[in-house]
Amino acid sequence: MRTGEPLPAVGEVLAALATGVWHWDTATGLVSADAEAARLLGLPAEPVSLTEGQVRSRLHPVDWNETIGVIQLASVEGTVAEVRIRIMDEQGRVVRVVRSRSKPSFDRVRRSYEVIGTLQEVTDPAPGTSAGRSTVTGDWRRSREAFLLDAGRALAEARSTQEVLRVAANLSMPGFSPDGLAVFGVEGDRLSIIGHHGHQLGAEGPFTEMSLDTDYPASEVVRTGRAVYLSSPGQYRSRYPLTWPLAERFGRRSWAFLPLISGGKTMGAWMAAFTYPVAFTPDERSVLTTVARMLAQALSRAGAADSVRALTDGLQRSMLPRLGGERIPGMLVTARYVPTGGGLQVGGDWYDVIPLPSGRFALVIGDVQGHDVRAAGLMGQLRIALRAYASEGHRPDAVLSRASRFLNGIAYPEGDPSDLRFATCLYVEVDPVTAVLEVARAGHHDPVIRMADGTVLTRTTSGGLPLGIDPDADYPTTRLVLEPDETLMVCTDGLIETGGHDLETGWQRLRAILEDHDGDLEELADALVHAVHGPSSHYTTGPLTDRREDDIALMLLCRPGDGCGCGSTATIVPHRIRRTMLTVAQAEPERIAAGRQQLRELLHDWACPEQVDSAVLLLSEMLTNVLVHTDNDALMLAEISGETGRRRIRIEVTDSSDNLPHLRRPGELASSGRGLLLIEVLAHAWGVEPRGQGKSIWFELHESDGRTADSRATEGRMAAGRTAGDRMAEGRTAEGRMAEGLTTGPRPADGPGAPVDASPPTEA
Repeated sequence: MRTGEPLPAVGEVLAALATGVWHWDTATGLVSADAEAARLLGLPAEPVSLTEGQVRSRLHPVDWNETIGVIQLASVEGTVAEVRIRIMDEQGRVVRVVRSRSKPSFDRVRRSYEVIGTLQEVTDPAPGTSAGRSTVTGDWRRSREAFLLDAGRALAEARSTQEVLRVAANLSMPGFSPDGLAVFGVEGDRLSIIGHHGHQLGAEGPFTEMSLDTDYPASEVVRTGRAVYLSSPGQYRSRYPLTWPLAERFGRRSWAFLPLISGGKTMGAWMAAFTYPVAFTPDERSVLTTVARMLAQALSRAGAADSVRALTDGLQRSMLPRLGGERIPGMLVTARYVPTGGGLQVGGDWYDVIPLPSGRFALVIGDVQGHDVRAAGLMGQLRIALRAYASEGHRPDAVLSRASRFLNGIAYPEGDPSDLRFATCLYVEVDPVTAVLEVARAGHHDPVIRMADGTVLTRTTSGGLPLGIDPDADYPTTRLVLEPDETLMVCTDGLIETGGHDLETGWQRLRAILEDHDGDLEELADALVHAVHGPSSHYTTGPLTDRREDDIALMLLCRPGDGCGCGSTATIVPHRIRRTMLTVAQAEPERIAAGRQQLRELLHDWACPEQVDSAVLLLSEMLTNVLVHTDNDALMLAEISGETGRRRIRIEVTDSSDNLPHLRRPGELASSGRGLLLIEVLAHAWGVEPRGQGKSIWFELHESDGRTADSRATEGRMAAGRTAGDRMAEGRTAEGRMAEGLTTGPRPADGPGAPVDASPPTEA
């Protein structure tokens, strides 16, 4: 061919390469072949149109079935079907081996395949030799073995009946994947459908509650324990004429019914239906039989697990209250409980809402050590005891003290010191009128408050040992106030630590959900649970896998307000006042660290991080001074007001001592005495207010003053090295101002420095 001449026709090129072209339409049952393809099939070298039977007579019987399977698999996967075919003569001898490459497609409207392919002769070992006995389509048969291994793994991992059915529905058998599946179970003398796939909802109606005496393939399989294979509609109609009308409307063309046998007992039947003819060769029957055996074993295991799960879940939930009947006037409460994902799925987590004789309510949440039946039993007894003590009208500390003594008596069995049990517990007494919360804690996590603007704070409370360890343990009470639009969250450690998290990272995960959520209270509870509890199996589509390593108990208490969103979509108002209080007793200096942490959480979205560090430093100085220089407790009140970006925070520390702080003159090597110098340098405004009993020291920081943030921090670090003489030279000593009883700080130009209400704040 010279340059510039037109290209020859495709048929001429293929003929020159000794490659034939063929076309097969299963709807008409005809196979068309060009001259080269006809020659390779052992026919005269001229175009010809053959029936499927005529083509089948020219091919090795095994290769014909293998070819059909490969074409079906390639159609499902959207790949090219390639097989080697042995061409036979009239005496049944192999005359040549050809390679067929084709691109099949399935017409869903006509329910037929259309295949266009090529044939090309290949060199093959002589028949009868060891090499000649090799499998023609070995790769495809190896894919069957891989399929069985994968199917066995998937069925072994399924933990419930629904998961087993879901795995069975998604099995893609190489070469003959069914498009309709059904699993039949036996209940007495009736046949019922456990699950199905590939059929419309409700299509199982006629087959439900079918008698085992019915002339139906699945019934016969259950009665005899032998499989039934139906390769064509005619075969189905002739063998089961009574039930053929029920199966005819589904449009299937082949069926396989196999027994599900476990422990020597036929527990049901499995149906695989096909929209195309399937010959059910020995290889295909072997695959179907193996899958049926694995399916029976998986269903048997799943059924036993479902029974245990239903028993343990019913036991656990029977010990938990239903919140539908308990309503706190003026407040909303909701709760969630999720059992552990492994073992017996029972544990010691519980929650309760208890109406008290005083008209108040008690919220109780706790966790008995362990995840077994004994833990669940102790939990039930402890919950009843707590409800009884609370109903007698005891205070929160007394309720926990009595509960600890009770658990100590029943959880320490004689002669078995290795099975000692204890329980953590959080008891919150709620006054629905004033929204005052009295909290007693026994080794449990501190409660969490979600404020009106979305800020989340951990409320540090006093606590004692877990219940049951010391029968004479004391449990101090902490008073909190739930402001309008605020939500209280209490939970067990399963919600925090599940999923490989520790207390710190788990809390950060929950904090992000609490801050960003804008739904109602029920939606918030669901969002918190779903943060750690995803779908029950990785076969279920979803963002998370099952990570339930511990029980989860959760309670939310909300005091509704304007735009709170507890009953509808929340509207977070960013400009509302944000406030927190904390008492630091003389005997609890460790609560200074809790105050620092609480202040950082309050300032989580403050624009200048260095101002946050300054506020924390000054608060620590003020609280420490009260504990060191007086014999009184300290009350911290922090309040943020104003618009975002131009807010101010005012922090007060109040004590009942009448001794006013005074400026000290520390030397260069002194280890104390610089607290007031730090306040004067770092704060925008500050002062001391005498109260009726005691005093209040306060300071303010302004978010908008970004210019002085770095300079003030630098000055604050240098203040420790400045002498009293240097400060006196400025002519503005803090000592002089306090001697005059002034309440404004050294920088009135930076802010109003207005004093707050002179009445001492109390922690409610």
